[in-house]
Amino acid sequence: MVVEGFITGLHRSPFHGFSAEFSEHRAYRHGDELKHIDWKIYGRTDRYYVKQFEEETNLRCLVAVDASASMRYASEGMISKFDYATSMAAALMYLVLRQRDAAGLAVYNTDVVSYLPPRSKMSYIQDLLRTLGSVTPSERTGTATSLHHVAERLSRRGLVVIISDLFDSAETILSSLRHFRHDHHDVLVMHVMDPREVDFDLGAASVFKDMETGEELTTQPQMLQRSYQQVVADFCQTIRRGCFDQNIDYVRLTTNTPFDVALTEYIASRARVRG
Repeated sequence: MVVEGFITGLHRSPFHGFSAEFSEHRAYRHGDELKHIDWKIYGRTDRYYVKQFEEETNLRCLVAVDASASMRYASEGMISKFDYATSMAAALMYLVLRQRDAAGLAVYNTDVVSYLPPRSKMSYIQDLLRTLGSVTPSERTGTATSLHHVAERLSRRGLVVIISDLFDSAETILSSLRHFRHDHHDVLVMHVMDPREVDFDLGAASVFKDMETGEELTTQPQMLQRSYQQVVADFCQTIRRGCFDQNIDYVRLTTNTPFDVALTEYIASRARVRG
């Protein structure tokens, strides 16, 4: 429903008719290019028919989804970061396939746990969704290492969309993103966070438990709120600046952000790729 309500009129392939894959004939209409007229049929029927072609796939898009344990987090009333990420990944891949482009999927935690290379058949969405639905977030974060391994699997240039909370060293994350750019891929980073991870508005004394290590800490959130917000803002700014320096698109999303906002970011990134 998200994609169907969003897709109308968005995709206009600049390569229409470029592919050598024949689709069907149709009657000639005023304004059609003469080069597409099937002269053999004209010779047999004395009527003009135009060859139509399937639009050639002009984008290979791989969506990489973080399935580390920290992605399970959800504050009160929110869906988990992983549920948000997988829903967004599903919508993006469906949108890509509807555009007759090729969509693929990589799921990772400390390493790549599932990998489906980009393909352009619409029926491929079933395999992609089945894989997404079978994953449970676990293990510790290994975003940087995993993304290096994903980059090594990509043999052709394309667009890589990374959906993650980016809970890793900023330096190592930016290093892995440089790997994609070195291989001439375009990259869109969707930085997913829970609203409370941004504002730290958690009220009274709380016990915090690291979802990856199990370590616990009791503290007063209100006493730390301002300094915490500054640390988060600095981290996001470091990632954003590093992405800008490498000509990578970056968008920060919280799990209460409507999906169409993220889809708009994809379309904007796609337009820049074509430009």
